[in-house]
Amino acid sequence: MTGAALSASLGASLLAAAAGAALPRRVRPAGAGLGTAVAGAAAVVAGVAAMTGRSWSAWLPELLPLAGVRLAVDPLGGLFIAVTGAVAVCAAVYGVGYARPRRDGHGHGLDGRTVQAVLPLFVAAMLLVPAAASVSTFLVAWELMALASLLLVVAEHRHRASVGQAGLWYAVMTHLGLVAILAGLAGLAAAAHGESFDRLRAAAEGLSPAVRGAVFVATFAGFASKAGIVPLHVWLPRAHPEAPSHVSALMSAAMVNLGGYGIVRVGFDLLGGGPVWWWLLVLAAGAASALYGILQAAVATDLKRLLAYSTCENMGLVLVGLGAGGLLLTAGARPLAALALTAALLHVVNHAAFKTLLFLAAGSVLRATGLRDLDALGGLRSRMPVTTAAFAVGALAASALPLGNGFVSEWLLLQSLIGSLGEGGTISAVTMPVAVAALALSAGLAVATFVKAFGTGFLARPRTPEADAAAESPATMGAGMGVAAACCLALALAPAFAAPGLAGAVQVVLPGQDALTGQVTLRLAAASSTVSPLLIAVCVVAVAAVLPVLLRIVATRRARRRARLWDCGMGPLNARMEYTATSFAEPLQRVFDDVLAPETDLNVTPLAESAYLVDSVTYRARVGDRIERRLYRPVVAAAAAVGEAARRLADGSVHRYLAYGLCTFTGVLILLAVTR
Repeated sequence: MTGAALSASLGASLLAAAAGAALPRRVRPAGAGLGTAVAGAAAVVAGVAAMTGRSWSAWLPELLPLAGVRLAVDPLGGLFIAVTGAVAVCAAVYGVGYARPRRDGHGHGLDGRTVQAVLPLFVAAMLLVPAAASVSTFLVAWELMALASLLLVVAEHRHRASVGQAGLWYAVMTHLGLVAILAGLAGLAAAAHGESFDRLRAAAEGLSPAVRGAVFVATFAGFASKAGIVPLHVWLPRAHPEAPSHVSALMSAAMVNLGGYGIVRVGFDLLGGGPVWWWLLVLAAGAASALYGILQAAVATDLKRLLAYSTCENMGLVLVGLGAGGLLLTAGARPLAALALTAALLHVVNHAAFKTLLFLAAGSVLRATGLRDLDALGGLRSRMPVTTAAFAVGALAASALPLGNGFVSEWLLLQSLIGSLGEGGTISAVTMPVAVAALALSAGLAVATFVKAFGTGFLARPRTPEADAAAESPATMGAGMGVAAACCLALALAPAFAAPGLAGAVQVVLPGQDALTGQVTLRLAAASSTVSPLLIAVCVVAVAAVLPVLLRIVATRRARRRARLWDCGMGPLNARMEYTATSFAEPLQRVFDDVLAPETDLNVTPLAESAYLVDSVTYRARVGDRIERRLYRPVVAAAAAVGEAARRLADGSVHRYLAYGLCTFTGVLILLAVTR
C-alpha cells in the first residue's frame, strides 16, 4: 500500500506539472492546484501506511546512471512524507485563489507556466528526500528540491529588486549546504565501500571516531543550513517573505523539516549515534537558534519576516529535543531518550500545521492589502473575519499556550528535559537546566511576539487606506486555511492519535523502545488524574459560550446611558493613539539591546537663518540581523574585493592567458611528482 500510494503521489505531481505547463491561463491554477492536492493526499496515505508498519522499498537501476535509484520508506521517512503531503494539500488548494493578481499589482506571474509547473515538482522532490535509500538518490532529490524552491522564490523578481537579492542569498546558502552534505555522505560511502543506506548502517560501527565525527559535522552543517539554524539561517528571513505565500508555507512548514530529518537519519540511524560532543553541538545550536530566532521575531514588523524568524525558533526547539535525545542515549537512559525524540518529532508535526496556517493567513492579508508591515495594518478583524480567525488559531498554537497544538509538543519536550536532570552525570546536570531555561524563555517571548502580531495587525484600528479597504480572500484560500486550522485543532484536542506513528518513527532509531503511550496525565499538588485535552476544550468552549450571555443579561438590567468617556480633550480614540508593532516591541528591544544591537540614526536639520534653531528632527531605528552584519557582510565584502581585483587578470592578452595555462600545467606536474 505504501509503494502504491507514493507512486500515485509522484504520478499526480507529474500530471499536475504537465497541467501547469499546458493548460490555458484561465484554468491553469485550478488544474495544477487540484493535481498537487491529489498528490499531497496520496502522500499522506503513503506516510500513514509506512508509520503503521507497512514499510516499502524498490530499486530502479535504469533511472540514474551507475547507481540507479534506491527508494525505501520506513516509519521515520513515512512521518515526514505524511507531513509534507498534508502541507501540500493546504498550499495547493490555497494557491488556486492566490494566483490571481493582488491589489498592489504584484502576483502577475503566479499563474504563469513556470510557477504552476514547478510547484508540483517541488512537492515531488520533497517527497523523494525521505524516501531515498542511497547516497546518490538522496543527493539528487535534495538538489531537485533546492532548484525547484529557488525558481519559486524568485517568481516575482520582475516586480521587486529584493526578490532577486533573496534568491541570490538562498541559492548560495542552499548550495553551500549541499556541498557540506555531499562531502559528508561521499566520505561515509567511501569509507563503507558502498552507497546504499543498508551498507552504510552495517559499516558504521567499524569506522574510526575521526571519520564518524567528520561525517557528522559536515552533514550537520548542511542540514542545519536547510533547517534555518543560527548562524546558517540568513537565507530564511530573506527568502520566505519574498516568496509567494503558499510557497513560503511549503518551505517553512515542510522543506525545513527535512533538515531535521537529515540529522536524525544520519546521526541516529546511519551512524548509530555518537559521542557526547555530537549532541552537545546539536543542543547548543538548537538553543541558540530558538532564542535568537524568537528575539528577532519579537522586534520584527514585517509579518512574513516575523514568521520566518519564528521558523528558526521552532526548528531550534526540534534540535533541542534531538540533542537531548542523543545525550540521554549515550548515557544509557533509553526511555528518556525516546521521550525527547518523540517530543522533537511531535513538534515537527505541530510546527508544520500552525506555520502552514500562519503563512497562508499572512498571504491572505498581503493579497487583500498589498502590505506586510504590521505598523501599517489594523482593523482586519471586521473586514477579514475568516483570515482573522485562522491567524488567531495559528498564533495560539505558535505561542505554546494551552488549547494550541504547539503547547502539547513543547510541554512534552519540557517534561523530557526536566525528567533527565538526574540522568547522564555531570554533563546532563549542567546542560539540561540551561536547555529548560532556553525553552521557557523562548516560549514567553513567543507569546509576546504573537500577541503583538495579532493585536496590532488585526484588532487595532486601521492605520492606512489599504488596511481600511481590505476585503476577505477567495473561497479557495479560505478552504486551504480551514484545512490547516482543522489539523491544528485536531492535534491540540486529540494528540494521542499521533502517538502510534511517532512511536514507530522513534523505534527506527531506538529499536524495541516504546516512545509514548498517548496518555496525558496532569499531576496537581494533592491529586493525580488522567484528563482528556478534548474534555478541557469542551469546558473552555462552554464557558466562553455562556459568559457573553450572562454579561448581556446583566447589562440589560442596568439603565442604558450613552456618553463619551473622558478623553482629556483629545477627541475620540484613533489609530495614532494605539500601540504599533514597533512601540509594542520597544521594551523587549531595550531589555535585549546588547544582543539585538539596533541601528539608530538621528538627523537634526537647522533652519537656514540660524544654526541654533531646529527645523526638523528625524529619528530612525532599525533592528537588523546582527549575525548577518557581523559574520556575513565582511565575507561578502572580501569576496567582492577579490572579484574586483581578479578582473585585472583578464586584460585580453593572449600571451598572458597562455602563461596562465603553462603555470597551471607545470603546477599539476609538480604536484603529481611530489605525491607519487
